[in-house]
Amino acid sequence: MSISIQRKPTIGRRVLLHFKRHWRLHLLAMPCFIYLLLFNYAPMFGVVLAFQNYNISKGFFGSEFVGLRNFEFLFATKDAWLITRNTVLYNVAFILVNTTLSVLLAMVLNELYVKRLAKTVQTMMIMPYFLSMSVVAIVVYAFLNTNSGIVNQVIRFFGGKTRNWYMYKPLWPYLLVFVNMWKGVGYSAIVYVASISGISQEFYEAAVLDGATKVQQARYVTLPHLKQILIIMFILNLGNIFRGDMGLFYNVTQDNGALYPVTNVIDTYVYRALINLGDTGMSAAAGLYQSVVGFILILVSNAIVKRVDEDSALF
Repeated sequence: MSISIQRKPTIGRRVLLHFKRHWRLHLLAMPCFIYLLLFNYAPMFGVVLAFQNYNISKGFFGSEFVGLRNFEFLFATKDAWLITRNTVLYNVAFILVNTTLSVLLAMVLNELYVKRLAKTVQTMMIMPYFLSMSVVAIVVYAFLNTNSGIVNQVIRFFGGKTRNWYMYKPLWPYLLVFVNMWKGVGYSAIVYVASISGISQEFYEAAVLDGATKVQQARYVTLPHLKQILIIMFILNLGNIFRGDMGLFYNVTQDNGALYPVTNVIDTYVYRALINLGDTGMSAAAGLYQSVVGFILILVSNAIVKRVDEDSALF
């Protein structure tokens, strides 16, 4: 009596069978895969520039290797603390303000019973997101221009003393937070509107039967159901906490030197240094530093969330 032993398919065989079975899905995913390969992974070879004194005539393989010397530009300069502080504090303010207002806007839109009105309001709130920061800078300049700006015209009409707002540092931390909020809150609210629409109406009906007000419904029904998406968005935002929006901090401020103490961030500082010095290695080192720190922050924050509530973690 012979016993036949059925061998387990090899890994290569299983992969081949998987592709044959799901080739349509892989064909649909191919454009995204090619895009990621060309624009996200292939450029990672340029990381080598952060450790070289790059010379365009010698190329990647002929340029002098200088180790961590390019990173000294960020850490040894007297402005290192200032640009790091500005970058982190602005991003913390952006995360807190934008998240809070996005959730509130999403809950308000969800309470609008006239759906056409809700869609109209949502469209109006999203439109600023698609404006270039160059256009936003022109809009801000129309308000703050010293001679013909709307703000100074109003002040002049009431007999007040006009001011050169592009030289007035105390205004800009609040103004930049406001501009970032105005541009991004409407778009961010879409995520929370989608999450709220997925909450079963039975929870709200039960809350109404218990006598809950709209505020109590938002507190005990809506916000608990938004907890996971809020945590995920917070973790993702932490990855960019060491990055500054060049358009916001460079274009909107008109690159005014008088505002550098409150508007200079890592990205603008590196850009100006690159323009003045032409040091490609230093610029690559700054980008690598921002990416590595952001990646570490995502891993650490996700590990903390996973330890507290595994279902709310990103991965």
